[in-house]
Amino acid sequence: MKDQNLSRRMILKSGLFACVGACSIDKIAKGAEDMNKMTKPLKEIPVGLQLYSVRDECKKDFPGTIAKVAKMGYNGVEFAGFYDRPAKEVRKMLDDNGLLCFGTHTAIDLLGNDKLAATMEYNRVIGNKFVVVPYLDRKKLTAKEDWLKMAKTLNELADKTRSEGVHIGYHAHGGDFEKIGDETPWDILFGNTSKEVFMQLDTGNSMQGGGDPVAILKKYPGRSLTVHLKEYSKTNKKVLIGDGDVKWKEVFEICETTGGTQYYIIEEESGAYPSLESADKSLKNLKKIRA
Repeated sequence: MKDQNLSRRMILKSGLFACVGACSIDKIAKGAEDMNKMTKPLKEIPVGLQLYSVRDECKKDFPGTIAKVAKMGYNGVEFAGFYDRPAKEVRKMLDDNGLLCFGTHTAIDLLGNDKLAATMEYNRVIGNKFVVVPYLDRKKLTAKEDWLKMAKTLNELADKTRSEGVHIGYHAHGGDFEKIGDETPWDILFGNTSKEVFMQLDTGNSMQGGGDPVAILKKYPGRSLTVHLKEYSKTNKKVLIGDGDVKWKEVFEICETTGGTQYYIIEEESGAYPSLESADKSLKNLKKIRA
């Protein structure tokens, strides 16, 4: 009888140890999975260059500059003008170098009723789905009511271009985060536009104006279809991506989970090196951060 009880205890013990072992293995596996999420990009997002970064080179040799950008390893470019080149020629430059169009910075005047059709046709030919208003005349936008009118304008534009699969966005500048009353222009704009209007946050510009890019990305889920990656430092203006104060890992985590980000776009304006060299170094630094 004693032997029988002993054997029962041994069976129970061994079963308990097996359960503990299995549970431990599950915990270890879960921990490894969590660590994996923390150390690896959640989503592979293509990286492009805003060609304003190399505007002087583009003026001198537009096709040659695009070829050099492609050789650096960029996946695409965002245009800030076309230097009087027809759309078919620009599309050929992209195709010849294996690049995609990640967007165009397009003055709001070119989106007026009299010019919208021609602007959309140009973007269709070059394969662009992201039309971004790059700036607004702050002298005409001094009150909340002015920004509300602009929000209405962007909503109307988004309604007109939706059928063509083109997204309308607005690019961030430092002044967009300086308050008018108790709100920032950025919050007035994106708090009163539909989700069809995307926000092109610029990490460096937002910090320069006193904004927090991480908090802004969190506040507007699904609105960051393209994001400008630019470094910021309180102590050094000539700083490349990865060498300043931007919390890059937090930025990437939000973009790659709730942000809806499809493209990262480096905009390099630091002047740390000649512009093409800075664009090359910034891309290499970005790859190191995400490795």
